[in-house]
Amino acid sequence: MSIFKRKKKEVPGFVQTSQGRNLYGFSGSVSGYSASVSCQRRLYRSLRDAVPIIDAAVNKIVRLAGGFRAVCEDEKAQVCLDDFLKNVRVNSISNGAESFISSYLDQLLTYGTAVGEIVPDGNGGIAALYNSSLDDVELECGDGPLDIRVSSFDGSGVKKEVQYPELILCSAIMPEPGSIYGTSILSGLPFVTDILLKIFSAIGTNWDRVGNVRFAVTYKPQDSDRSFTKERAMMIASEWSKAMKSREPRDFITVGDVSIKAIGADNQIPDCEMPVRCITEQIVSKLSIPPFLLGLNWSSTERMSAQQADILTSEIEYYRRVIDFPLRKICGMFLKLSGFDCGFDIVWDNINLQDEVELAKARLYNAQAQSLEKSNGE
Repeated sequence: MSIFKRKKKEVPGFVQTSQGRNLYGFSGSVSGYSASVSCQRRLYRSLRDAVPIIDAAVNKIVRLAGGFRAVCEDEKAQVCLDDFLKNVRVNSISNGAESFISSYLDQLLTYGTAVGEIVPDGNGGIAALYNSSLDDVELECGDGPLDIRVSSFDGSGVKKEVQYPELILCSAIMPEPGSIYGTSILSGLPFVTDILLKIFSAIGTNWDRVGNVRFAVTYKPQDSDRSFTKERAMMIASEWSKAMKSREPRDFITVGDVSIKAIGADNQIPDCEMPVRCITEQIVSKLSIPPFLLGLNWSSTERMSAQQADILTSEIEYYRRVIDFPLRKICGMFLKLSGFDCGFDIVWDNINLQDEVELAKARLYNAQAQSLEKSNGE
């Protein structure tokens, strides 16, 4: 008999919010499904693909949200929870709860709603965390306005309510009253983005016409040469073509009354700096990202940059409060399944070094104020 016991292999549980995609594009049941919501998601995804500033802004917000740690009252629970948050499997290729939260926040910012799932294993623990696609799930009001029902679609497009809704994580930012779905931070940008893309398209077309020089070669035959007009025109066209295709400088020699003019050389490309900047300002104001973080060299004072950084900090703090709930649910469920009954708290890292400096200054000023008040009182 072997003295070593074979470790029981953990069997991951099934994922409820990804029952399989319909490859034929046919939905067997579309009752209650809002097509406009799906179209909006595709629109917001297209905005990020078409305008690099929008995509860069969302990615920077996700990265600036920073890391976190869960602080427990029990030391054993702290060790187990730290190991879980660091090594838990996320989707199919990632590890760590921070990877899950980054994808969760990215989905939340882009679409206004994010859905995730806690995947149990066969041994009463947590096997993985899964970022659900919003195209695979549908959110509806439950028995009352304060309840939510989560459904998924199987391979044939049939909608089915999930069996264990307590394992589902849902968040929404700025939802409209009475609505389950949140509002994307990209809402309001399709109109101005459409104008911006038209300007960029026109710039490309103008440079194709003016920047890539084309020539008009005109041959005016004399009265004595009219019988050979066709032959001479073909000869001029052939020689001109050879001269233009040559990679080395080549002279073009001809006889007769021949004039050569550059097509579009007299036209001036319209100045687009001001309209592009006006539209970009609208995009930046909507995303609440300081221009210097996006590589925009707009004139700004040091005080203005500090104020913009403070505004960005408050925005990130708001997003942290939104995703604090799914984090607490994940950590709380892990501790309960692991047999720990202790409290914990989510502690976020400071956003940047500037915050550390400002906090240190605030503590210094408070200490000085307390010292002065004490001396005055005495």
